[in-house]
This record gives sequence, structure tokens and C-alpha cells, in this order.
Amino acid sequence: MTELVTTELVDLDLAPTDRRAAVRSLAERLRVAGRVTDLERFLADVEDREAQMSTGLPGGIGIPHCRSEAVTVPTLAIGRSAQGVDFGADDGPARLIFLIAAPEGGAADHLTVLAALARRLMRAEFTKTLLNATDPAAVAAYVGAEVAS
Repeated sequence: MTELVTTELVDLDLAPTDRRAAVRSLAERLRVAGRVTDLERFLADVEDREAQMSTGLPGGIGIPHCRSEAVTVPTLAIGRSAQGVDFGADDGPARLIFLIAAPEGGAADHLTVLAALARRLMRAEFTKTLLNATDPAAVAAYVGAEVAS
């Protein structure tokens, strides 16, 4: 089974502060890793999902996500933004962004990852660890272990 998140899919210095640009930056990592075959199609699918309901959560979290024909395997890209990115949460911009990408037929995978991640994000220690992390490889291993367990 392919790992859900790898070092290359973690950006601890996500520069864009605009939601679309931040998602594009993380999605480009998915494309380079061979997990997204058509970047523009994938971004359109993320945007369609975002139009249904914002994906910002309280506590500085953004979880843009979608199922897409452009996705080859269930994948999670992680970005951390010093400035924050507005994903529509009532309490302000997201500092931690989790881009969940699932294949079109992967509804179960998509929901499993989303639910596991949401449960972990309710734990202050989980978000604190990610906000203080300095090593993308450690973040990938930590999140992979937490979300896959």
C-alpha cells in the first residue's frame, strides 16, 4: 500500500496566503509525486467541493478535500502557514492545511482519512506537535502513523 503522506508532501513554510494559491502549491506537490495526473482537473474538483461548504475548522485548520479522477492513490499533503490562509472558519485563518486527495471511486478512503484526521485535530497535542515541527520527514511519519492507526 502507498503511504498516505510522504516527506515530499509536507511544506512547513507554505508561502501563499490566498486559499486557491495555497491549495495549488500543495496540489503541485501531489502532481510531482505522481499522485495527481491532471493538476487543473484536480484543482477544479477541489474548488467544486469548496464551493459546497468551507473547509475551515476552528483552531486554525483548513481541510480542503475532494474525490477526483485525477488522483491515483489516497493522499494527504500538509502545509503550515505562518501568515494563515482563509478557509472560511469563524475564528480566522488556517495555519495548518491538510489537502486530502482521493480517487474518484475512493469514497470510503476519503471519508476514513477525513474522519481520522478530524479526530486527531481535536487533540491539542496533535496540532501543537505540527505547529512546532521542524522536520518534514518527522511530520509525515507522525501524521501517517496517527491517521492510519
